[in-house]
Amino acid sequence: MESYIQSHTLEKKCREWLEKIKDYNIHKMQPRPNATALLVIDMQRFFLTEGSKTFCRAGLEVVPNIKRILQAFRERGLPVIFTRHCHHPSGIDAGIMGWWWEGRCIEGAQESEVVEELAPLPNEKQVLKHRYSAFYGTDLETILRVMKVEDLVIAGIMTNLCCETTARDAYMRDYHVFFLADATATLTEEMHLASLLNLALGFAYVTTTDEVIGMLKK
Repeated sequence: MESYIQSHTLEKKCREWLEKIKDYNIHKMQPRPNATALLVIDMQRFFLTEGSKTFCRAGLEVVPNIKRILQAFRERGLPVIFTRHCHHPSGIDAGIMGWWWEGRCIEGAQESEVVEELAPLPNEKQVLKHRYSAFYGTDLETILRVMKVEDLVIAGIMTNLCCETTARDAYMRDYHVFFLADATATLTEEMHLASLLNLALGFAYVTTTDEVIGMLKK
């Protein structure tokens, strides 16, 4: 399956998406530098290696934007948190997901690691999760509370699964959510746009990498 985006067309595509959701994307917010963290969702080899049963080709096209937002946060000394979706080799934590999905990412395997281009630094938290939401059954909320984070910028894959579910859960916990339309990706454009529309209506301010970087400079 070909990707619905390429890195050189992503900016134009993103403008089109934002135009389509503009009537609902009305809760513009300003991330507070002293209370903002970047959450990079599941940018793992398992999902970004061609031939994998859960390969997300479009995920490769947003890597450059995720690198840019990563750099912006690191330069300002702001918190960066990565999630990695993986399961015990025995499948004891798979549950319905073991039946729902054909492939399974095994904890401890090389394929469970974040891709080299986005490799976490030693001081950056990596949250291991077994369900779509990065909050479900993890210590993410504890980490955010201790760091006094109130605003979350979300990037990664897949838009309509782990990214959207995490964004919804963050909203339910009273975080201000900034969802990067040009630094998230999924299998089809229809899925991506549907998530952007739903999130804009009820859960997040849908924005771009450049806009958030610009806001952090103010």
